[in-house]
Amino acid sequence: MPAIIQSLLDTDLYKFSMWQAMLHRHPQTQARYTFQCRNAPQFPLAQLLDDVNRELDALCGLRFQADELSYLGSLRYIKSDFVDFLRIFSFQRDFIRAGIDGDALTIEASGPQVHVMAFEVFVLAIVNELYFRRFDRQAALAEGRRRLQHKLDALRAFALEPGERHPFEFFDFGVRRRFARDWQREVVTAFKLQAPQFFKGTSNVLLARDLGLVPIGTMAHEYLQTWQALGVRLRDFQSAGLEAWVQEYRGDLGIALTDVVGMDAFLRDFDLYFAKLFDGLRHDSGDPVAWGEKALAHYEALRIDANTKRLVFSDGLDLPTAMRLYRVFAGRTQTGFGIGTNLTNDVGLVPLNIVMKLTAANGQPVAKLSDSPGKTMCSDETFLAYLRQVFGMEHAT
Repeated sequence: MPAIIQSLLDTDLYKFSMWQAMLHRHPQTQARYTFQCRNAPQFPLAQLLDDVNRELDALCGLRFQADELSYLGSLRYIKSDFVDFLRIFSFQRDFIRAGIDGDALTIEASGPQVHVMAFEVFVLAIVNELYFRRFDRQAALAEGRRRLQHKLDALRAFALEPGERHPFEFFDFGVRRRFARDWQREVVTAFKLQAPQFFKGTSNVLLARDLGLVPIGTMAHEYLQTWQALGVRLRDFQSAGLEAWVQEYRGDLGIALTDVVGMDAFLRDFDLYFAKLFDGLRHDSGDPVAWGEKALAHYEALRIDANTKRLVFSDGLDLPTAMRLYRVFAGRTQTGFGIGTNLTNDVGLVPLNIVMKLTAANGQPVAKLSDSPGKTMCSDETFLAYLRQVFGMEHAT
């Protein structure tokens, strides 16, 4: 069968935005990314090892093509020197290893961060597609199309209510969780053609280019986590990372991620300076309504009109949940909803909950203290305890 990944644009936009920022500021950083499956698959993922290695070999044989580089260069926040770097970039097979541990599949990418950080989304898309190839594809696609039509019907029936001054807008965030590459394209195309008033973009850079959509994304946890290992005082890592982002993008890509050490600790660092400079905030763990109310209260305390800001929700959403959250906040602030699994892997099969997280940088552990139990991924309990103590989160999980 053809390789799963056929273009190095077939990944999330925020991989490029974080990549550029780290290339410009800390290109010497060494990093380790670790794969993990958080739920029980229907067969041992270790059975995929040979296929995973074959796909990694193919991935490491890809290069950015001239038209792909031209597209990236057309994005005003992508700098010409970064495009020049990508022109000569290729993944190094020596920097990534897949193996097995009992029934579990193990994958680790380790080396210079600017050479290994982009593996993540490709690895997750590869594992997902290989896994779901072992199920009845035609039955899954038939069910997926039935559910897709139901979503489109729900969007046709959706309308603003009195007091909702901002539009309902959602985006595709489903590269890493997708049932298959071709299925993501079919889903995104359907939303673009049949619900353009609501569907406003995709995180998939390749699909954004091919379908004339806005590429969506700013930063992920790994960006701020890296700053835990860059020599700044640990208490100041969020502020340092946000300041570097401001200097890199000068007003573009202005949605900040809030849950690397929890919303409360984030807001203590998100002072008037950052609140004015960033366009808004992204939710990725914890109760979304409580999070949104905290964000609005923070803007109010800083005397910032929240109607000029945007709250982006992206934690395990489906369309009904997004619509419900919209009803809660649409009269007070701009909103946006990044939906992943429920758009690109809603085919009647149980999705994998797989991640590939930054676990170390410059030889020391890094971690996030999520607002949702069970999302922390760090094997160094001493560092976790220290991080909790520094940010007053002794009971965080």
